[in-house]
Amino acid sequence: MIYQFSERVKSLKPSAIREILKNSSAPGVIPLSAGNPAPDAFPYEEIRRLSAELLERAPVEALQYSVTEGYAPLREHLRSYMKEKHGIGTESDEILITSGAQQVMDLLTKTLLNEGDTVLCEAPSFIGSLNTFRSYRARLCGIPMEEDGLSLEKLEEALKREKNVKYLYTIPNFQNPSGITMSLEKRRRVYELCRDHGVMILEDNPYGDLRFVGEDLPPIKAFDTEGVVLYAGSFSKVVSPGMRVGYALGPREVIQKMVVCKQGEDVHSNIWAQIICHRFMTECDYEAHLCRLREIYRRKSEVLRAAMEQHFQPLISWNEFQGGLFAWCTLPEQIDMLEFVKRAAEEKVCVVPGTAFLTDESEPCRSFRVNFSTPTDEQLAEGIEVLGRLAREMAG
Repeated sequence: MIYQFSERVKSLKPSAIREILKNSSAPGVIPLSAGNPAPDAFPYEEIRRLSAELLERAPVEALQYSVTEGYAPLREHLRSYMKEKHGIGTESDEILITSGAQQVMDLLTKTLLNEGDTVLCEAPSFIGSLNTFRSYRARLCGIPMEEDGLSLEKLEEALKREKNVKYLYTIPNFQNPSGITMSLEKRRRVYELCRDHGVMILEDNPYGDLRFVGEDLPPIKAFDTEGVVLYAGSFSKVVSPGMRVGYALGPREVIQKMVVCKQGEDVHSNIWAQIICHRFMTECDYEAHLCRLREIYRRKSEVLRAAMEQHFQPLISWNEFQGGLFAWCTLPEQIDMLEFVKRAAEEKVCVVPGTAFLTDESEPCRSFRVNFSTPTDEQLAEGIEVLGRLAREMAG
């Protein structure tokens, strides 16, 4: 049979990262390509205990249908927690629990975009979100990154030039893939520019709680008094990605439309997982858990940094990072990045080519992404040594 695919999906390609992950699970492969939490970061015992208690005391609550907006106690706790800890959320805002933060991108895009409308996004940016935008046939406009976040000059130019811009997508903390953190000054100015041009901001913050160097910065949402920002949060990097619990905090009018869209997608997010996340936050020492995660990633980042200093310099450079899970590394001009990544894979070291994160994958790129949370310390050291040797060989 000949299948006639819709125009929306004809041009879509499999996620480069997902395809690489298939190979990275093979025996002997060093997985520097994944973005998974460290195996010792999961609160196994707490989740086991909370699950057993839930199924013993309230099994029907965990197994029955629930409301689309999300588990009410979790929504109420998140509202107060985000206000107290991050200073975000007004009387005009609502919270929607989603099936991971990825669904926030999908629901907002479905809510706001018509085919051909423009999405502004950082260049490079997270491939999962880019593919979501592409699936709705959005026009993607990349804003180049600088050391302290996206270029304000290029953002302002795009806001003036581009037609039908519906929102700016940004990851201000430890950006995926670049690792860059947007400065406080830029956060405020990004908000002002988008507000003045009537463009919403989709602020994605999956890594914000994983800062292991420096001081926390307020979210862009903290400046929002006029319903400009939709904030996407997630439990994937701080509790469990497999539970698929994320949330959107934003203007009530927008959230209500997203609820209608979600009803047609999955009815509601996993209610068992929502209850467990709520009880983990309220019955366990959640802040101590976050501190433990930061220490895990601080130590692993030091293993990576020491290996890069030993094996990468002076050929391969990297962006400084203060948290998150990634390092963004750049090859010298004489080395072809895609050939480098291919040869690394042949030597059983998987990294993600930088082109996967571009709005236009045909653009030139000399960078690749390394993850330090998933591999063991021994794999990190060995993998970086292999990459450094390859670079020296290819540079001549």
